[in-house]
Amino acid sequence: MKCKGNGLSRRSFLTVGAAGGLGLSLAQLLQFEQLRAEQKHYDFIEAKAKSIIHIFLPGGAAHQESWDPKPYAPIEYRGEMKAIKANTGEWISETLPQMAQLMDKVAVIRSMTHSEAAHERGTHNMFTGYRPSPALQFPSIGSVISHEYGPRNNLPPYVCIPNVPNEYAGPGYLSSSFAPFSLGSDPAAGGFQVRDLSLPGGVDDTRFARRRTALEAVNEYFTKKDKSDAVAAMNTFYERAYSLISAPQAREAFKIEAEPEAIRNEYGMNTAGQRMLMARRLAAAGVRLVTLTYGGWDMHNNITPGMKSQMPAFDQALAALIRDLDRTGLLSETLVMVSSEFGRTPKINATAGRDHWPKVFSVMLAGGGIKGGMIYGASDPTASEPESDPVLPGDLMTTVYHQMGIVADKELMAPGNRPIEIIDGGNLIKPLIS
Repeated sequence: MKCKGNGLSRRSFLTVGAAGGLGLSLAQLLQFEQLRAEQKHYDFIEAKAKSIIHIFLPGGAAHQESWDPKPYAPIEYRGEMKAIKANTGEWISETLPQMAQLMDKVAVIRSMTHSEAAHERGTHNMFTGYRPSPALQFPSIGSVISHEYGPRNNLPPYVCIPNVPNEYAGPGYLSSSFAPFSLGSDPAAGGFQVRDLSLPGGVDDTRFARRRTALEAVNEYFTKKDKSDAVAAMNTFYERAYSLISAPQAREAFKIEAEPEAIRNEYGMNTAGQRMLMARRLAAAGVRLVTLTYGGWDMHNNITPGMKSQMPAFDQALAALIRDLDRTGLLSETLVMVSSEFGRTPKINATAGRDHWPKVFSVMLAGGGIKGGMIYGASDPTASEPESDPVLPGDLMTTVYHQMGIVADKELMAPGNRPIEIIDGGNLIKPLIS
């Protein structure tokens, strides 16, 4: 049974109790006791994934030139790129030769669909599981996971590489305490350094501790005077910043230069490779959700050279990520998701490109309890619309939340004490779950 309309659950109560020393107020204790008395039982979802690596391809990546080629369609539909056989016997685009050898370890949804053909609206759909609303800004999946679980190993629960990719990747109606932490620079760049992660010049650990004590006193004063979200969020920001700076294990997670040269080269010494390698380091260290972006996929013109330019680095990096997670035993507990805001038109246009097309497109999932070697759903012979098992963004998010142990229709509190389900009406895609 869900814990409706309060944002609290017996599970969160047990988590707080196990953590110890977090001082629940009397009002909170009474609320938990009331919940326990009112609810006859609770549904607990076993979390098969401890972390998520979300690789977002902004602009709308063409499904025909990636996960869902149509080798038997007329040339004006299939395009100039060829299809190759994967190790599962399925067709995949020639743009993904390395991933073709790993298709037994991943699942591809070929029947993603929604109705939002504008970049902003499609992006909102894919980051939140909701269609955009003028009345409410919905939280992204990363912020929801941050809200539900909080930090682990002194690391931010939600990190963006290199920066927050769009306005819909934030906390929405949740407190800004659940906003993502951004690296602030690209791990592929020379002299890469995470913004604000080091102590200022001339500040040693003793001086750092004194500053923290002074700041805590100031924070306590302002918190008592002002109960606003901005003050609470700033307190949270400082606490997490101190945890990052003061914990060697946390700082070490961001040191991509600590990786062996052979591993860095396996991923590729380029934007795709180093961003995915950084994502793996952070997920392995304890970050719950890492979002990274790569490339620009809004290919209205000359799609063939565009794909040939951007896909090789992506294919190499993604294949390296899957192999790396698999050989280190992390794939079973790390869910990798590759998505875009929509696909591209079935027919090549007059400028040798493809235009926006949300009616059908593809998403790749791997690890975290997702079945490998799985193709779910299908597009029709010209990749125009779903032919079977259509999947909405809410269905995808419900499934991903399920793998993280989160009940997707649990209610969170929006402004005005308005209960809003994390996902409204999403269906769990059971065949994808191992």
